[in-house]
This record gives sequence, C-alpha cells and structure tokens, in this order.
Amino acid sequence: MLDIKIKSFNELSKQELYDVLHLRSEVFVVEQDCVYQDIDYKDQKALHVLGFKDNMLIAYTRIFKPGDYFTEASIGRVVVAKDKRQYKYGNEIMNASIIAIKNKFNQNTIRISAQCYLKKFYKNLGFNAVGEEYLEDDIPHINMVYS
Repeated sequence: MLDIKIKSFNELSKQELYDVLHLRSEVFVVEQDCVYQDIDYKDQKALHVLGFKDNMLIAYTRIFKPGDYFTEASIGRVVVAKDKRQYKYGNEIMNASIIAIKNKFNQNTIRISAQCYLKKFYKNLGFNAVGEEYLEDDIPHINMVYS
C-alpha cells in the first residue's frame, strides 16, 4: 500500500517538489525520450497526489477542479517509477486521485488526456475513450472520461 498525501502547490515542501519534478522528468522526458516543457505553470492550480513507499515518492498525479485544465475535473501527469510498476501502484494512485476529486471538488465526471498505449489501463479504472486520437508532444493520446 502506498502512503498517499494530497497537497496544494504551496503545501509541498521543497524536497517534495524536487522529488515530483525528478520523477516526472525521469519518466516523461528521459524514459519516453520526449523533449517537452513539463514545468507548465499549471502546478500552482493543481492538487498534488503523492504516493510514497518507504518514504520515497514512487507514484504521482496532479488533479484539477473543473475549468482549471479541462471543462471537467481532470487528472494529469500520472506517473509511477519504472522499477515499481509491477506492484499495481498505478491503480492505487489513480483510485486515490478519483476519490480526491469526488471528495475535494464534489465531482463525478473526470477527463484525462491519456497516452494511447494506456487505454486498457484507464478503461479498467472506469474511463471511456471519447473522440479521435491525437498527437501531443509526438506521442499518440486520446481523451477519456470517467463518470
């Protein structure tokens, strides 16, 4: 089980912020070999869902209330450390994020911009694909909605 913490941007310690940015960069920039601007000035509006194991950040998402990213509430920057993915921590951090949106924003509809290779993962969590696939930072994505 992950130790889940949910914090606003201003509640993050310097070390937590550093760990978040390190994990996101490790996966989205280095592992996926994708040069893009991860630091996008949206972190200040987000709530950050941090998943710790043995006091190490190994899973993360950021969540938004309706209107701050999409019209609906949303989850983004879903990431699990590469060497921890076999333990299903992706399910844990996503379920914690869905619950946080329901509890903190009183919302049941959630939109994500999912990497296409993860469609089955998100479908198993209750998300359904909507619309056509598109490229974002040269990676195929699709919008998915949970309701």
